[in-house]
Amino acid sequence: MEKHSHGTPLTQVLGFVFSLVLTFVALFVALKTGLSFNAIMWIIGTLAVIQAGLQLFMFMHLRDGEDSAAQTINVIYGVFIAVVTVAGSIWVMSFGGM
Repeated sequence: MEKHSHGTPLTQVLGFVFSLVLTFVALFVALKTGLSFNAIMWIIGTLAVIQAGLQLFMFMHLRDGEDSAAQTINVIYGVFIAVVTVAGSIWVMSFGGM
């Protein structure tokens, strides 16, 4: 019987620590900087995308297993559907009543 390794505990701990650091950086940017609202939103959004990618690789084991190409395609498809849903909802809410 073959065991699949899902990363060492050190990898899991580092992923958790990096996620906490990104969260606290976003909190600091939001509360302690004098940046404009748009700049804060862009910085927090960028940190969120970085954190999502970090969690996909560190916790969800995107590259582990025999079928990593299919997993990657499924994640890309999921992101595409999410973007279309959010963009479509914003579009309808903004211009639907005209």
